[in-house]
Amino acid sequence: MKFCSDCGAAVDFRIPPGDDRERFVCTACETIHYINPRVIVGCLPTWGEQVLLCRRAIEPRRDYWTLPAGFMENGETTEEGAARETWEEARAQVRDLALYRVYDVPYINQVYLFYRCTLVDGSHAAGPESTDTRLFHRDEVPWDELAFPSIYRALRAFFADREAGRDYPLAVETIYRRRDAGG
Repeated sequence: MKFCSDCGAAVDFRIPPGDDRERFVCTACETIHYINPRVIVGCLPTWGEQVLLCRRAIEPRRDYWTLPAGFMENGETTEEGAARETWEEARAQVRDLALYRVYDVPYINQVYLFYRCTLVDGSHAAGPESTDTRLFHRDEVPWDELAFPSIYRALRAFFADREAGRDYPLAVETIYRRRDAGG
């Protein structure tokens, strides 16, 4: 950030009075500009024994597989955002959303929230940010072609919970760096 979004003056990166970390502070109007983590919301949609994945059409990680997810928009709940992203990326409608996994990813200043859900009618198709969508059984998932550590972790947990007969407990985890994927 170089300029204040309130008055247009230059900003300094310094610790403002009463704070404990550096922030962008306007040199003219003294407005403190907070830059906070981005929230990513998405779904882990199922149809029978299969999960729906999308092949990314955009960077980062173009051509890798992912769960339908993206940045939350202002004015929506996390659940609404997850359903919207599933429609945008996979042209799939979902129901029975239940928060399943939360991933804190401090090295890229992001928080991920994934909802387990069911496809309404099993239909899906590539949206503008996807080149393909597919339903996968566990042994068909392209594990080495998953886009992000959070996707890998969510899918591994989901299949482990299903095989163990667990009731898909909510879990919160931290991913400290990309190689923390676990695979």
